[in-house]
Amino acid sequence: MRLLYICLLAIVSLGMKIPDSGICVVEFNATFNAPNSVAWIEKLNDCKTSRVDIVSAPEMQKEHQIIVVPTIVVFNNGEEVKRFQANIMMQMEATKDDVQEAVDEIIMSDF
Repeated sequence: MRLLYICLLAIVSLGMKIPDSGICVVEFNATFNAPNSVAWIEKLNDCKTSRVDIVSAPEMQKEHQIIVVPTIVVFNNGEEVKRFQANIMMQMEATKDDVQEAVDEIIMSDF
């Protein structure tokens, strides 16, 4: 049985890295776009979740080539697997189900 990891992190310190093991879903956003933050990210199953404020962590923005906020990136063992980006209005069109499906596909590929 897989363990459910939910780890909500407000990443503000320099040097934060994406976990090297397991599935991690990260929302990259900016303080100026806080009203368009994805409210459901913590409700995803079978993955770690995190939020990165690119204003406080510009090195993360650069490292992961974030050009649109919010952007949701699904990582598996530290490698990017899927990316969902906001529309021109800086609003996420991908749904919780879309992102959960990406997580579930990673889990199923292990079988």
